[in-house]
Amino acid sequence: MAFKTVSSLCVLCVFGGELFAADRPNVLVLLADDLRWDSVGCAGNPVVVTPNVDRLAEEGVRFTQARVTTSICMVSRATLLTGQHMARHGVTAFGKPLTAAQFADSYPGVLRAAGYYTGYVGKYGVGQPPAGGYDFARVYEGRHWVEGKGGKVHVTEQNTRDALDFLAGRPKDKPFCLCVGFFAPHAEDRASEQYLPQPWSAKVYRGKAIPVPQTAAEKFVKLLPPFLADERNEGRVRWHKRFDTPEKYQASMTNYYRLVTEVDAAIGLILDELRKQGALDNTLVLFTGDNGYFHGEHGLADKWYPYEESLRVPLIVRDPRLPAAKRGTTSGALALNLDVAPTLVAAAGAKVPAGMQGRDLAPLYLGPKPSDWRTEFYYQHPVVLGTDRIPRSEAVASLTAKYARWPDFDFEELYDLTADPHEVRNLAKDPASAKRLAAMREKLAALREEAK
Repeated sequence: MAFKTVSSLCVLCVFGGELFAADRPNVLVLLADDLRWDSVGCAGNPVVVTPNVDRLAEEGVRFTQARVTTSICMVSRATLLTGQHMARHGVTAFGKPLTAAQFADSYPGVLRAAGYYTGYVGKYGVGQPPAGGYDFARVYEGRHWVEGKGGKVHVTEQNTRDALDFLAGRPKDKPFCLCVGFFAPHAEDRASEQYLPQPWSAKVYRGKAIPVPQTAAEKFVKLLPPFLADERNEGRVRWHKRFDTPEKYQASMTNYYRLVTEVDAAIGLILDELRKQGALDNTLVLFTGDNGYFHGEHGLADKWYPYEESLRVPLIVRDPRLPAAKRGTTSGALALNLDVAPTLVAAAGAKVPAGMQGRDLAPLYLGPKPSDWRTEFYYQHPVVLGTDRIPRSEAVASLTAKYARWPDFDFEELYDLTADPHEVRNLAKDPASAKRLAAMREKLAALREEAK
């Protein structure tokens, strides 16, 4: 569908019976859980089926080098809401909510104060939404099959129903901001079967074989820091649940991709409803994931650790302001989950709170690209469940190099990502890399301070 041209002037326009200010687009955030950057078709994945996400990329801009600053749901979701590093927002434990002041300066808080009708459905992940924080809130997570109207319903279907209810009942005389927090394709961690998709998606993957990553072999486990290779480590525990035989790997990955396809179908229904309402052409749609995900690389499962599979996420922005010549393009700029909140606030014409540490992404696709755009970033992760299961880590990473530090074990890693994109040759003890190691240590210390 072609975009309507939206003026940068603050004038009133009518599209599909809606009255709104042309510089105040609707905002739709589509947030998938545990979806890494290459688990969508438009990123070149030859197996997964995601026609609606691919269409978003064709009509918007796809950031090919998007990363998260902490790779775990509750911290990353707090970062997405606030535009702040973990060191500043302080959400480091399951169930911990934002304070009232933090929520007021989050993107939904700012947009609601600016006159937006706000909603959140699905997985929230940062405790519970504050009472009265959203005009419409239905949050739930943790299981693939939930109690719905008429009995058991898949969580992705329930996400869809709730999103459509929001769109049907929203006032048409003000812009809206809706985040759909899909639980899928997150595993059901305590279930014997980790991924429980809907029956209809089985036919999509019938007869398909999922390629096994080249680093999903025992010799690469031996290259890990010893505390990650330890069988008590949570990444190894979940690897055994999902990937430790060829048959288990194929079953797990097939069902994971089925869940992705089901999320994609839900996205299609939500976007179709916006088209029917005549609202899509004045809606900024942002699609992303809350963290990356190991598909068996390094003999690991899930996320948490500062390797590329865990850090990289998909990020697509379909912006009404995007010129026709820019649609379907990609940006290789280093984008972070920190950037989501200031991007949405700025697009709505509201003042970006001073406490937000990310940057508006719009100049990267509306141009000209800022000459001072970041070339590296700070990563940090708290200890979760104990140091033997998910230890603390921090890192400084660019597109060409990475230095990681594990404070609980006084262990360092240094990788040349150009020569070693799979991160299997740790150069931290290589005499020839001593100068680079020293420089990266200094950079880490500086970025740690900036993150506070």
